[in-house]
Amino acid sequence: MIDLYYWTTPNGHKITMFLEETGMPYTIHPVNIGKGDQFKPEFLKISPNNRIPAIVDQAPTDGGAPIAMFESGAILLYLADKIGRFISRDIRARLDCIQWLFWQMGNLGPMAGQNHHFAHYAPEKLPYAIDRYVNETGRLYAVLNKRLADREFITGEYTIADMASYTWVLPERQSQNIEDFPHLKRWKEAIKARPATQRAYARAKEINPGTGGIQTDAEKKILFGQTKDVVR
Repeated sequence: MIDLYYWTTPNGHKITMFLEETGMPYTIHPVNIGKGDQFKPEFLKISPNNRIPAIVDQAPTDGGAPIAMFESGAILLYLADKIGRFISRDIRARLDCIQWLFWQMGNLGPMAGQNHHFAHYAPEKLPYAIDRYVNETGRLYAVLNKRLADREFITGEYTIADMASYTWVLPERQSQNIEDFPHLKRWKEAIKARPATQRAYARAKEINPGTGGIQTDAEKKILFGQTKDVVR
């Protein structure tokens, strides 16, 4: 059994997509980041960076004590290795998957996240910042579009690299025209049509029916006002 500490964000969706694809039994423990649940001591024991998602594997393969994991990319890699699916056992194909997983973690996620912040949440609209992150998001879309020109999925077969990137390709929210990226569009539609993807996003609506981003000043203060003082 996997205990999933989750909220309805792109990083959270990665893990529900994987769990729904594999049929692994899991229990969702909602962590409402707009209310500050991520700062509760019991959650920080699992995720010291006060970010979702996090998991506790109650039945690790070594038969030992439960294993806690944080960071969405690390969780995907751990789960894929545990179950032997969605990452190749062939060393070259495995490395290809890992480098694209890290590409999402180090590029697409952070840049798109800053895109969201300056376009939708910043109290002052800063044209330089907005242009910087919109343009970089577009560049990353182009990188992925080029990669998908001659293959169905990022590494050929559907893997955790696709799950990781899919949740962060949000063209309307990120000021991108998906028609400029035909291979990316085809890939996005194919993953959206997967039954497991649909089940994962249905779970999000169950957990957070009001999903739609951070709305109130109190929520913004919790999420965007963090300093070193929140680390205790």
